[in-house]
Amino acid sequence: MVINHKRTERVYREEKLSLRLKKRNKRPSHLRVPQVGPLCRDELWGMDFLHDALMDGRRIKILTIVDLWDRNSPALEVDVSLPGRRVVCTLERLRQQGRLPHCLRLDNGPEFTGKELDAWAQAHNVRLDFIRPGKPMDNGHIESFNGKMRDECLTQNVFLSLADARDSLERWRDDYNQSRPHSSLDWMSPEEYYEHHQPYYKTGTTNLNVV
Repeated sequence: MVINHKRTERVYREEKLSLRLKKRNKRPSHLRVPQVGPLCRDELWGMDFLHDALMDGRRIKILTIVDLWDRNSPALEVDVSLPGRRVVCTLERLRQQGRLPHCLRLDNGPEFTGKELDAWAQAHNVRLDFIRPGKPMDNGHIESFNGKMRDECLTQNVFLSLADARDSLERWRDDYNQSRPHSSLDWMSPEEYYEHHQPYYKTGTTNLNVV
């Protein structure tokens, strides 16, 4: 039977079948406080993970690390599995090479929230700065780095083995650090930017903030 929709709506109201929609409470707006950029090398590092696959289908995991001051990448760690213990081993190797961050900006993944990294950070007085859950752009510099590496390396190469993936990614990292110009670094590469500002470290000048 076909009836007018207005009659249906009137009967619906008369029988008190209408449901009251719950009003959404407005949340007070808060101004976001801009993150303070690092003032020197090794003051603030960002860390994250990327995933890819070998030609035979095996999944690989890549630990990416970036110094947020000069965009330098101290290391890339590649393996089929990278638990918290391997993250600590990578950071300890960098520490023994003379690279130790004052602060690490991380997401809330299990590799970063475990006891191993927490104990290492406390032992070496490194602060762990965890971003808000579900807000990857709170660590935007490492997200940008990961995007460049995926576009320029991961999608451009087929890795025959784990050794092949490590070699290709290390060559890309070297080129990124030594040759790639950055608009935020006055069109210098990370290594050129660091060399250009080394005299300021010797004189104690630290107003070289790059956001």
